Amino acid sequence: MTEAVANSTGDQNPGTPRKRGLFGRIALFLRQVVDELKKVVTPTREELVKLTGVVLAFVIFMILLVTLLDFLFGMGASFVFGDGSA
Repeated sequence: MTEAVANSTGDQNPGTPRKRGLFGRIALFLRQVVDELKKVVTPTREELVKLTGVVLAFVIFMILLVTLLDFLFGMGASFVFGDGSA
C-alpha cells in the first residue's frame, strides 16, 4: 500500500524514467545546464596568469618543433629527389 501512495504517477515500474514531451525535455536540459554552470569555478588572477604562461610556452614549443621537423623533412626530400634546379 505504501508503494501505491509513493507512486502517485501510476507507473508500474518505479525504476524506469518517465517519458517526457518536447517541452519537458527542453526544460530538463536547461535545468541541467544551469546546474552544471553553478559548478564552474572562476580561477584567481594568479592561476589565470600562470596557466596562460603555460599555454603560451607550449604553443611556442610546438611551433618550434613543427618548424624544425618541416625543415628536416624538406632537406630530406631535397636530398632524395634533388633540389629541382637541374
